[in-house]
Order: sequence, then structure tokens, then C-alpha cells
Amino acid sequence: MHEREAHASDASTAFARPQRRVETPIVPQATISARALIAVVAIMTFLASLTTGAVMLVRAAAEEWQADVGRELTIQVRPVAGHDIDAEVDKLVAVVRGFPGVAEVRPYSKDDAARLLEPWLGSGIHLDELPIPRIIVVKTVPGAPPELGQLRQVLLGEVPGAMLDDHRGFVERMRVISRAAVGSGLGVLLLVLVATVLSVTFATRAAMAANRPVIEVLHLIGAKDGFIAGHFQRHFLQLGLKGGLIGGGGAVAFFLLAEFARDRFLGSAGGDEFAALFGSFSIGILGYAAVLAQVALVAAVTAATSRRTVTRTIETVQ
Repeated sequence: MHEREAHASDASTAFARPQRRVETPIVPQATISARALIAVVAIMTFLASLTTGAVMLVRAAAEEWQADVGRELTIQVRPVAGHDIDAEVDKLVAVVRGFPGVAEVRPYSKDDAARLLEPWLGSGIHLDELPIPRIIVVKTVPGAPPELGQLRQVLLGEVPGAMLDDHRGFVERMRVISRAAVGSGLGVLLLVLVATVLSVTFATRAAMAANRPVIEVLHLIGAKDGFIAGHFQRHFLQLGLKGGLIGGGGAVAFFLLAEFARDRFLGSAGGDEFAALFGSFSIGILGYAAVLAQVALVAAVTAATSRRTVTRTIETVQ
């Protein structure tokens, strides 16, 4: 008798004790379709960010080239029989340094000329046996360049074999090439962004197709359309942000690593050529802001596509 009462007491106690509720999310979280969507978003965002950074690097490098070359003048002193070319170079350097609008004058020595010609003529060349002109590089004052016509007359009056080149033709050709390169890069970037949006849209629709039974059940049990759409929109917004941050973060890490490698190997032959071609290899604040904007764009496309798909699914259920 007492044993029965004890069992009844335990049963009543267990029945009265509140059961712990295990809440599960309305939208399934760790699914194959969700992981596939994150992978697609990450890959496309990475490619779009790389294209954006490449365009900005080309644009910055072209502007840097034009600014550097536009500020430089080159004086060539041709060797003339019976004249001491070293003395003539020294004379021109002294004259040009005192000319208005000149910031810096650097004469190239025989060794400097040999290093410039080494890629074409090889090492160990003797410039004394070749009629190679000596070069003087002149950097002008920004915004206040010297009067070139007057400078040419002064140079010819001092040394008959001197010739001044202001690189205007080269700068103009460089400007045309850089504009074409930047324009082509922007075109490629636009195509990549379109491909990114389309890929994310189709991947989101595929992931939403796997959740169609959930939408139908929620609608049939009386859940409001806005409630259902809001839950799916927030879920897919998180997936888009996660994938976008992975892809954008990978692109940012790539550019930071490339910038570190450039600084690490600066001073070597390959490093100097790389620096001359791409400058600092830094996309700057504007580039990182563009990467974040692309991440936000991809996440917004993912969320908008999920909401539109949910709305259409509910309409078909009705």
C-alpha cells in the first residue's frame, strides 16, 4: 500500500514539474543548401573584390606614373669630338640648378648609364667605345614648371650638343593607355558584379526551394505572411553577410599580403620593378570601402531574393 502511494506521489510530482521546452529555429540553420549558398556568395564576392582592387591599383599607378613623368625633364648631352663631355655635363647641371622652376637636378654617371643599358647590351660594356649621350634628369617645381623655350635656348647657348625632352608625347600616350585600361577594368568589374548578383540570386532561390515545405506549413497553421517573410529574410541576410565577409575578407587579406611582400622584397631587382609598375600596391581606404559596399550589396540581394521567393511561394499555396 505504501509502495503504491509512493509511486503515485512520484508520478504526480513528475507531472507537476514544468518540462523544459527546446526551441528550434523556424528556418533550418545548418543545411546543405545554406552552406552551398555561403560558398557561392564567398567565391563571387572574392572575385568581385579582386577585380575592384585591380582596377583601383591600375588607376592609382597610372596617375602616379603621369605625375612623376610629367614633373620630369630629360637633357641629353651628345658626345662631340674635341669636347670634354664630363665638363659639359657639369656646366649644364650648374646652369639648370639656378633656373626658375627647377626643383632637383640629377646627372647620370657612366655607371648609371651602363646599368640602364645592361638589360639590352649586357654587362661589362665600355661606354667610352660607344657614342652614348649622357643624361641629366630634371624635376620641376609642382605647379610652377620652368619656361621650356627659354630653357632650351640657354642649354643650346651653353652646350651645342644638348637636347631637352619634356616627355609630353609620352605622357599623352600614357594617359590614353591608362584611360583605356581603367575603362576596360570597369567593364570587367561591371560584368563580374552582374555575374555575382545573378549567381547569388539563383543560389538563394535554390536554397529557398529546399525550405518550401516549411513555408507551406507555417502558412497553413495561420502564420502571417509578413512574419514568415521576415524570418526567412533575416536568415538569408545573415547567410549573405557571412559569405560576403568571408569573400571580402579573403580579398582584403590578399591585398595586405601583397603589400607586405612588396615591402619585404623592396630593394631587389624584382621588387623595384614591381613597385615601379604598381606603386605601393595598396588599394587604400577607398578600396576597402568598395569591398565593404560589395559585401553589403551581396547580402541585400540575398535578403531581397529570399523575401520575394517567400512571397511567391505563399501566393501559390493560397
